Amino acid sequence: MTIDDTLLETEEKMLKTEEHLVNQFAGVRTGKASPSLIENVMVEAYGSHMRLKELATISAPESRMLMVTPFDQSNVKAIEKGIQAANLGLNPASQGKFIRIVLPDLSAERRQEFVKICKKMTEDGRVALRNERRQALELLKKVKNDGGVSEDEVETAEGEVQKLTDQYIGKLEQHLAHKEREILTV
Repeated sequence: MTIDDTLLETEEKMLKTEEHLVNQFAGVRTGKASPSLIENVMVEAYGSHMRLKELATISAPESRMLMVTPFDQSNVKAIEKGIQAANLGLNPASQGKFIRIVLPDLSAERRQEFVKICKKMTEDGRVALRNERRQALELLKKVKNDGGVSEDEVETAEGEVQKLTDQYIGKLEQHLAHKEREILTV
C-alpha cells in the first residue's frame, strides 16, 4: 500500500463517519415532523424484524404530523406496536388504513435531552475519526519500515492525516451546531 492509497482510504472512512452522524441526527426529533424520525423503527412483521420504511410509506402532511400508510393493511397493529416500543415519546393512532402520529410539543427539558443525545453522537463520531487517524498513522509507519519511501514523505503524509482529522472533526461540530439550533428553535 502506498502513501496516496492510505490517505485516500482514510478520507473515505472519515467521510463515511460524517455521513453516519448525519443519518443518526435525522432520527433525533426536532420541533418539526420528519419521516426520517421513524423510518428506521424496527417492526415485527412476517416473522422477522423489519424497518418501518420497508413496510410502509411515511409522509409529513403537516408540520406536526406524520402519516404512515402500510403496504399491507394486516401490519397496522404491528407498526403501531413498533412505534410505541421505539420509545420516541410518540403516540400512534390507527385510522383504519393508515396510522396518524401527532407530534406533541417538546418541553424545554426534552429539548435539552435531545441536545445531549446529539452531543454524545458527535463525541462517538470524533472517537471514530481519531481511530481512523491512528490506523492511518500505523499504516504509514508500516510503509516507512518496508522502505522505498523517505522519512520526509511519511512525515508530510502524517501531517495530511492530521489535517484530514481536524477537517472532519470541524464538519462534525458544524453538523452538531446546526442540529442543536434546529432542536432548540421553538
